[in-house]
Formats: sequence, C-alpha cells, structure tokens
Amino acid sequence: MNELPALPAFPASRPRRLRRTAALRKLTHEVSLQPSDLILPMFVAEGISEPRPINSMPGVVQHTMDSLAKAAIGAVEAGVGGLMLYGVPTSKDAVGSGADDPNGILNQGLARLKFELGDATVLMGDLCLDEFTDHGHCGVLANDGSVDNDATLRRYASMGLAQAEAGADLVATSGMMDGQVAVVREALDGVRRSDVGVLGYAPKYASAFYGPFREAVSSSLEGDRLTYQQDPARGVREALAEVALDVAEGADLVMVKPALPYLDILSAVAQASPVPVAAYQVSGEYAMVEAAAERGWIDRERIVMETLLSVRRAGASMILTYWAHEAANLLR
Repeated sequence: MNELPALPAFPASRPRRLRRTAALRKLTHEVSLQPSDLILPMFVAEGISEPRPINSMPGVVQHTMDSLAKAAIGAVEAGVGGLMLYGVPTSKDAVGSGADDPNGILNQGLARLKFELGDATVLMGDLCLDEFTDHGHCGVLANDGSVDNDATLRRYASMGLAQAEAGADLVATSGMMDGQVAVVREALDGVRRSDVGVLGYAPKYASAFYGPFREAVSSSLEGDRLTYQQDPARGVREALAEVALDVAEGADLVMVKPALPYLDILSAVAQASPVPVAAYQVSGEYAMVEAAAERGWIDRERIVMETLLSVRRAGASMILTYWAHEAANLLR
C-alpha cells in the first residue's frame, strides 16, 4: 500500500494567526454562503382562512393564498434565491386528480406566485402525487398494492404540463419513479416548453427524517416508501448511477435529499455531476434543531448557520431549507 505523502512542516502557531480576528477569519474563509444560495420550501393549503401552524415544525405554516404571497414576497426581498411550493388539498383520490387540475391548490399557488413575483425569483413546483393521493404514496397503485411505475409516469407528465402552465420555472421530480425525468422532459418539449427546467431528485433516500413533512402536507401515508426511494444502507456507487440516469434523461439540476445525514453522498455527487447540485435540509433536520433550541441546549442561530455551511462545504450549489428567509436576513 502506498503511503500518503508527508505534509509540509510549519510552525504550529501559523493556522491560529489566521483565526485571531473576525476580519482575518472572514478574509481567509474557504466556504461562503449567500442568500441567493437558499431556496424556501412553502406549503399552501386549500380551505383554510388563516395560516395553520405545523406543530412539529415550529415557525412553519400551511399558508392561505394571501399569506403565501406575502411570505414569498418577503423572502425574495430578503434575497432568497428560489421558492419550492407544495400543495395541501382538501380532497384526495387514488390517482391524485388534484395534482394536475389547473384549479387545484398547487397550480393555483404557483400561478399566484408567478403573478406576484414574475421573474424576480426561481419558482419551483413539487412534482409528486403523495400530497394528492388518498393512500399517500408517490404514485398510482397496482391491484396488488405496489406502485405502478408506468401508470405513475403518465400522471407525472400531466403534472409537469400543468405546473409549466401555472408558471413554474423548474419542476421537481421527487417521486423516485424510473424514467420520471425523461417522461416529464418529453412532455414539456412536446408542447414547446423547453424553457421549463427539471430538477431531478437523485438521490432521494427512504429517510426517517421526513416525519414532520408528513404533517406539513397532511399525508395519508401508512407504511413507508422503501420500495422506490433509495436505501440508506447503499453507498456512493448507486447514488452516482441515479444521478447519471437523471442527467442522461435531461435533468437540468439534481438534488440530494436529505442533506446532513448524507453529506458523504452529497460530496461525491457534487464532484461527479455535470449539472448544478442542490441539497434539501429536510423537515426532521429542522425539527431537531428547533426542539433542542427550545430546551436551551444549543445556540440556535449558530447551529442554523453551521449546518448550512456544512452543506455548502460538502458541495451543494444551493440549499432548500425552512430557515431560508431567516438565514438570508442573518447573512445581509
């Protein structure tokens, strides 16, 4: 086995000299974070007259249409680079009919934000059926209860078209179906909407860190998504294979989800990917910091910023985080 080359010797005090003052630390930092690197996930709910708090995510709400617009405008004015929108409908069915309904809550929310903000932000729509199905899975179910990949792809294509029409700049294929990027890209190109980009979720893991999100979207899921989301016990090779497939199918960006528990995966993807790489600091990551801060166990602001810097240091070009607006203000 080849030995690693010896590091050059230097006085032990040298690194500490560059840490002595805030100005020195700022001058010599290697990782930076800007408000425009941040993307704010938002939830808009049907049938509510005022914002509804999400108990497991303190400070995050299901918005009315008006509160959605107000919060989005404030975030963009603070410098946040993009918005990711999720819809919470009042009624669901087996095929998620509300997902591609032009009058459905998600598409109406996208249309409202496009009207309010135009091209001042990057508007993204979650392209998945889980919020809209009465069984809570990300796709259409076959008779045996498994997810029918091909039937689901047809629904995804229709969703992509609806979101493009509503004003999305990027559609985010988060369902982890085989061929999802290709079918959405083909559908968009078929109606001359090549201007709309695809954010491919590759890789997305079957993680326990999504728990609070289930409350945020009023999920109907019983069970898990282990058969189609990636196994946390698999390593970098499979992750890179998923990325390569999405890029070959036409993904304009890819995303690693969750972020903190998968920094090793994020680092490998960022080094290998020919397209920009996002990372999603998911609901469980948010909730555990908020819970510890509520108990006085941690310095909340420092932890928030340290976690964001760690995701950037691992290689993410952009970060989806529920702290996006707050962090943008801290960075200004």
